[in-house]
Amino acid sequence: MSAPTTAEAAPPAGGGSDPVDLAGLPVRPAPHPLRWAAGAVVAVLAAMFLNMLVTNPAWKWDVVAEYMFAESILNALWLTVRLTVYGTVIGFAIGGVLALMRLSRSPLLAGVAWVYVWAFRSIPLIVQLLFWYNLAILYDRLSFGIPFGPAFVTFPTMELISPMTAAVLGLALHQAAYAAEIVRSGVLSVDQGQREAAAALGLPRGRQVRRIILPQAMRTIMPTAGNEVIGLFKGTSVVYVMALGELFYRVQVIYNRTGDVVPLLMVATLWYIVLTTLLSVAQFHVERHYAKGSVRVLPPTPLQRLRSAGEALARRTARGGPAPRGGTP
Repeated sequence: MSAPTTAEAAPPAGGGSDPVDLAGLPVRPAPHPLRWAAGAVVAVLAAMFLNMLVTNPAWKWDVVAEYMFAESILNALWLTVRLTVYGTVIGFAIGGVLALMRLSRSPLLAGVAWVYVWAFRSIPLIVQLLFWYNLAILYDRLSFGIPFGPAFVTFPTMELISPMTAAVLGLALHQAAYAAEIVRSGVLSVDQGQREAAAALGLPRGRQVRRIILPQAMRTIMPTAGNEVIGLFKGTSVVYVMALGELFYRVQVIYNRTGDVVPLLMVATLWYIVLTTLLSVAQFHVERHYAKGSVRVLPPTPLQRLRSAGEALARRTARGGPAPRGGTP
């Protein structure tokens, strides 16, 4: 027999026989004074910050609006996006190969991959970029042909390694070292029994990776990989050392000419925030896709949360206010 709920009749505490109707008794939530006090403090601080942004004329929001969609800024932003895409695609492609080499039973392959990861994680990105940019100092010509044999094609290094090529090489090879460890950790997170069961069923090695190992590994790979992509997007600002016209370099050129340092930095900041937000949204949806099979109910999207909140507000409005928790409205 189940215990009586708040909506059911329960015997009186004194042991009498007449039941007491609890359905009409209001249920009040427990007070949380510290929570309300903390919320008030945060609200005041947020209001002070917004007031500072609006009332301080030094921010020069008219200058921000003037340059926000300027052609030079948009071209620099497009270059930043291209560098991010190239660095991500090439970096994770090389990183995936390095991860497989680290997991290989061959001591040579595992050792070479470990040395690569160790070296490129040890050298700062700006040093790598400058190295590739000045590669012509070491080799004035680059040749392609048979190893230790004749060369079929030869190019001057200055023509082959342009500032854009040097930036892509530096970003991609630097990113590959971190991507290798991200992919390797994702593969190792898959339970060994999954691989043994797939092998026992006679599945080909490629199908095991595509259908069993990779979908489960992506649940571990995606959160860290998303952070790395966002970090790479912001890290493209380092290529300013090669006078490459990405977003931060272009902003520097403009404020060195006009003297409006803070407004131009705000232009760059706002664009970084916008693009980072879009990357975060894409990361959320990819993680949600690979969460299938690991959770019974997928986490709601922001639009679904807004729709649920709107429907709940509409129901409360139709009832004439919030209903008491312990009974019917």
